[in-house]
Amino acid sequence: MNNYPSHLQKLMQDYPAFKNQNIAGRYLNLDHIVPELKKLTGNFTIEEIGKSALGESISVIKTGRGKIRILAWSQMHGNESTTTKAVFDLLNAFGRQNDFPVVENILENCQIWVIPMLNPDGARAYTRVNANNVDLNRDSQNLQEVESQILRKQFEKFSPHFCLNLHDQRTIFTAGPKAKSATLSFLTPSMDEERKITESRKESMKVISAIAKDLKEELSEQIGRYDDAFNLNCTGDTFQNKEVPTILFEAGHYPNDYNREITRKYVFAALISALHTITTGEYKTIDFRNYEKIPENEKLFNDVILRNCRVNGENVDVSIQFKEELEQDKIIFRLNVEKIQPKIQSFGLKEVDCKGGKIRAEGQKTLSENVLVENIFLNEKELSLKP
Repeated sequence: MNNYPSHLQKLMQDYPAFKNQNIAGRYLNLDHIVPELKKLTGNFTIEEIGKSALGESISVIKTGRGKIRILAWSQMHGNESTTTKAVFDLLNAFGRQNDFPVVENILENCQIWVIPMLNPDGARAYTRVNANNVDLNRDSQNLQEVESQILRKQFEKFSPHFCLNLHDQRTIFTAGPKAKSATLSFLTPSMDEERKITESRKESMKVISAIAKDLKEELSEQIGRYDDAFNLNCTGDTFQNKEVPTILFEAGHYPNDYNREITRKYVFAALISALHTITTGEYKTIDFRNYEKIPENEKLFNDVILRNCRVNGENVDVSIQFKEELEQDKIIFRLNVEKIQPKIQSFGLKEVDCKGGKIRAEGQKTLSENVLVENIFLNEKELSLKP
């Protein structure tokens, strides 16, 4: 299915040909991307801009020859790798600019700086925080961490017209109140406590509205809008406060895609959509209030819900959320029993009707809340629950 607008049609049709096949899965550290950085020649410039707390290299990729300056960064949170994968797909597309008029036009009119992995220490450990246990997205005022300082220096040096802040979000989010995963979510951060709609915010709202319009057929009811509560410690809020239109990308869940290989394609499409509308200036004609029509994210999903179970002699529902753990360079999903209640109102990405059967966890006589378990049995038969 290819339900994209005309400026994205050929590009998305050819996406499998330039998808970076060397980068895949959830676990992505510096060792995975360095070989890909070395392949970037021609119209790309790669520059080391600093070292992480543990001495890992942090680089910026520069391309484009136009006047519109766009700064993007990914893996500020080390365990959020989907947008990094999409960035390398984007770089492959940039390398084939002559094949795609939309890409050629972007590079003719824009200068693009991309920091593909801002938090390499967190990426290697598969943690949200950096090596000093600091969330870099809460360090934009104190700037106590070297990685935060590196990003700020690039921001001040480049003086971008737009910022793209690239993240992943959890599987719990819906796009509005329906049982539809928020595969992509966006946010134009607030710039003050009052959440005023300033001109810079309007610009980012318009760009997000253009992305939502371009992808609405492909991702029907699967595009959400993030909460815009103000926190000046957050990078996006700080940059927006400096009147630079900033767009937060959140890569979310697509059905049965826990490796987020389908989601990465939609992140790629969203990146091209954003760059296209900025390049052409088409976003300027969009009503910024369209942004507010995008349904707001709600936390209504669990990875698994077991319905109509018998636990401790009672008929209940059981919700399970996967916990991701790094083991020998692989991400292992473990089962976290979240709630045991007579009726759980949230949706399950996977739901099992136990039909009154008795369930238990491996090695336990019964089941309890807030515990990690390896396997769950229904009437002494193991259930297949993990991705």
